[in-house]
Amino acid sequence: MNNDVSLTTSMVISNTLSKLRKAFYFFIKRIFDIVFSIIGIVFLVPVSLIVKLFYIFSGDFHSIFYSHKRVGKNGKVFKMYKFRSMCWNADEELKKLLKQKKYREEWEKFQKLDDDPRITKIGKILRKCSIDEMPQFINVLFGSLSLIGPRPLIPGELDEHKGNHKIYESVKPGITGWWAVNGRSATTYKKRLELEYYYVKNMGFKLDLLCIFKTMKVIFTRHGAK
Repeated sequence: MNNDVSLTTSMVISNTLSKLRKAFYFFIKRIFDIVFSIIGIVFLVPVSLIVKLFYIFSGDFHSIFYSHKRVGKNGKVFKMYKFRSMCWNADEELKKLLKQKKYREEWEKFQKLDDDPRITKIGKILRKCSIDEMPQFINVLFGSLSLIGPRPLIPGELDEHKGNHKIYESVKPGITGWWAVNGRSATTYKKRLELEYYYVKNMGFKLDLLCIFKTMKVIFTRHGAK
């Protein structure tokens, strides 16, 4: 009897400590997100001006910003911001491209196109240097994104690939994450989901720090960036 009571008490204490550690981790993670998103937004202002000037000089007078609906924590849909790296009517152009077999098959496998004809010359530079992601600091500041987490998905994307909604949507998506630093565009979509699930199941301070260091390496080496 005493052994049963001791075991139950031990389990309660263990579960309580586990919840406290998890709460502390998410609290520190949010503080980290707020501080670095504010710093990122400070740099975003002059970078936006430079990007706008380059587009104007190229003859493109459309908005340099692009927003797209993505699925966040608990399945909540939000608008994610980026610098526009494609032609201004990219969605309409994609519909035309997917009518061609080679593009349709590639899109179904990777959810993106290698050497996408919709990407502008300036957009290629933005992507190579990962500058196109900078406006997402706005999403981080307001809480729809985290700096580190699984990549935000397009509504219906997991349905098509039979992914696990409950696991993927249990945390905030991030600007960078375990998939982004382990192959990025160079991996198949199936492998990408495996990497994302790994992060969600093992997330913590150590894995986040590893993601940060590996992200810096990816940015400087441009490995997997397209």
